[in-house]
Amino acid sequence: MEEIDRRIITLLARDGRMSFTDLARETGLSVSAVHQRVRRLEKRGVLRGYAALVDYDAIGLSLTAFVSIKPTDPAAADDAPERLAHLSAIEACHSVAGDESYILKVRVASPIALEELLNQIRASANVSTRTTVVLSTPYEHRVPEPAGPDDPRPDRADERG
Repeated sequence: MEEIDRRIITLLARDGRMSFTDLARETGLSVSAVHQRVRRLEKRGVLRGYAALVDYDAIGLSLTAFVSIKPTDPAAADDAPERLAHLSAIEACHSVAGDESYILKVRVASPIALEELLNQIRASANVSTRTTVVLSTPYEHRVPEPAGPDDPRPDRADERG
């Protein structure tokens, strides 16, 4: 991937509503060149969409928690994500290594709502849960820089030696 494409990705990840004119100014390209590059990145699936950042406190979802889950029956099918998809309070579901199978990021209005959600998660997916409540979030939605050509690649460790 070219450096200019990495720059466009970083700029759009920080502000998905940035205009082609502003992107052109920030990258030193013409507006039409930026437009072509963005469209190409979209077609390749590098840019998959644009989203609004929500103030969850403002909409009454002030409690965030991470819920680790593992199946009650280890021999059961690994279908927890499908069984939990109907629960809109689950913002993200991550498959993880370790004792638990998945970590869920959830947002609810109150501790009572969290308790109700945990009961729904356990009943829907036949899992045990371990919950960590978020006290504050110093930062979120940080944008890592896309990997460049000089970044070490784990698959080439034997060549670095």
